[in-house]
Amino acid sequence: MKKFVQILIPVMLLLLGHTAEAQFRNQMGGRRGSAIPQAQTPQKEPEPLTAEEYVEEIMPKITEELQLDPFEEAVVRTTLIKHVQKRMELQILKLEPKKMKEEFQKIQELQDAEIKAGLPEEKYQAYLDLQKNQLKKKRRKEKRKKKNKD
Repeated sequence: MKKFVQILIPVMLLLLGHTAEAQFRNQMGGRRGSAIPQAQTPQKEPEPLTAEEYVEEIMPKITEELQLDPFEEAVVRTTLIKHVQKRMELQILKLEPKKMKEEFQKIQELQDAEIKAGLPEEKYQAYLDLQKNQLKKKRRKEKRKKKNKD
């Protein structure tokens, strides 16, 4: 009997300890985590598009609007990739605003000249119109965002 009590007491203490631990876990949020709140990891920002990815995104609309044949599409695609890459490189340099604007204008003039050389006149004019329309839409969106923030 004495041996039975010697075994029973440690087993009872073990069970009581286990029960107390389970109750403590339930009060502190279950088995999923500790009572100490964990810091949330910030969401990663989506990586910026490369020049090729950006041009691939906009080319279907340009091709559809201007009704480009495969040769004209290739000319426009390569020209856009080249000049979008230059713009991205300028943005990385973070020049002063006035200098940046001048450089962007130079790049735009070169891009327009290359596209003009690769497209017939009516398609080039349609390209310029498409650019103007996209610029207007972009400005409207920017104004709306500013109004929503205020």
